[in-house]
Amino acid sequence: MTTSPKAIRSSGWNTDFLIGFPDGLFLLFFATQVMQGFPMEVQTFYTIHLCVWLIGGLLVMYSAYQANKGDTQHDSPLLSEEERLKLQKLDINDNTIAHIADEMQKDAVLWENTLQQEQVEETTFNRSRAIRSAAFTGFFFLLGGSLSIGPYLSNENFPAASQTSMMLVFLGLTVFSFIKARVTRQRPLPVLLRYWLMGLGVLAGAWILHKIW
Repeated sequence: MTTSPKAIRSSGWNTDFLIGFPDGLFLLFFATQVMQGFPMEVQTFYTIHLCVWLIGGLLVMYSAYQANKGDTQHDSPLLSEEERLKLQKLDINDNTIAHIADEMQKDAVLWENTLQQEQVEETTFNRSRAIRSAAFTGFFFLLGGSLSIGPYLSNENFPAASQTSMMLVFLGLTVFSFIKARVTRQRPLPVLLRYWLMGLGVLAGAWILHKIW
């Protein structure tokens, strides 16, 4: 069993796309649908959403970098001596601690077998790869968000822009669902229905907020 420190699953642009694109699309879709109903100046609307778009992109990039970096606290999937001492200080008996260690060992073996079956490569942390993954994830986040916010930036008639935005969002969800189904080897229809329901949920949430406020 490999126990190399900071072991992570290597990811390519497709993984970054599957993470970043829907996050950006849904965040900006929700924000635009909620805030277009409030009285505010056009420039204020643009400023708020551009800040949400860019800050969200930076946060997604940071999260992607940290995910590639891994968690040094949990390098080993087995029970460490330090963790064993902590359990003993909690007055947990040796038999229970041994059982916990045994279950962790079994889980580690199962995880290694799963990685081998799914042909998932594990590798140690590489800074340039982590930065590249963060950049791609941020780019796809901004790309997804552009489908939601783009029509508003090109048309100050917000009701008309909202219609265009909804059309682009559900078209984007359709294309994304088929790509995700192909990448993850799933049936397209369940994936498509799931993301369409999420899009409808965003619209329902925005409608409810408008009714409450």
